[in-house]
Amino acid sequence: MSENQNLLAEQRRALILDEVRRRGGVRVNELTRKLGVSDMTVRRDLDALARQGMLEKVHGGAVPVVEASTHEPGFEAKSGLELTAKEDIARAAARLVTPGTAIALSGGTTTYALAQHLLEVPDLTVVTNSVRVADVFHAAQRTSGQRQGAATVVLTGGVRTPSDSLVGPVADQAIAALHFDLLFLGVHGISLEAGLSTPNLAEAETNRRLVHSARRVVVVADHTKWGTVGLSSFAALEQVDTLVTDAGLPAEARAEVSEHLARLIVAGEPETDEDI
Repeated sequence: MSENQNLLAEQRRALILDEVRRRGGVRVNELTRKLGVSDMTVRRDLDALARQGMLEKVHGGAVPVVEASTHEPGFEAKSGLELTAKEDIARAAARLVTPGTAIALSGGTTTYALAQHLLEVPDLTVVTNSVRVADVFHAAQRTSGQRQGAATVVLTGGVRTPSDSLVGPVADQAIAALHFDLLFLGVHGISLEAGLSTPNLAEAETNRRLVHSARRVVVVADHTKWGTVGLSSFAALEQVDTLVTDAGLPAEARAEVSEHLARLIVAGEPETDEDI
């Protein structure tokens, strides 16, 4: 983290949270020095993050919250995290989409960011089990009218989860009858041992159906998802064709991912021949 007195509160708190997760804990005096702000400002930021359940305050600093594998944050709680990384990932992932293809977007805040970058790609058919993703395309149509080349959106139906995904038998049956060229999958966690995982059992089954119906699978996940394991695994790393992530992913993790996936795209960095 570089010193910057002009950081917005949201940016400061994202940096603090990243530092807590990366190091396993931070002290107030370290944060004041790195952020270039007052002790009182840092303590207010820690109070705000603690109220949101993002970290735990301890004497003189903060440590990560130890979450149960069944804990599922809501969409709003997740939407304020890693904003820059999600935007970079969405921009890089959008470049994988060609006009006229059938794609699927799962639920999640990163796929939500991606949807906004796909509005100008013509003649897409978009299958999604995300209410938020569908709203992006429907809002664009309400604003600009039914323009030529606008995406055709198929919303699966189903039972709504805290992350605003639609899951359960209705969603599963709808997805099972479809086939798409490219699936963009947001995940709760990704690891070598557990593969892709989620804390929601019904969502895990729906994600399995999405993976099965896709010709190619692209996971869009920022670096904080690496090493996180939810209650239910729904795909092995070998079932993923491409991971699009951000520059925060450590070198060791990049090497491990590259052994199991055909392609690793780090947003903002050029691809090497080995990545392609």
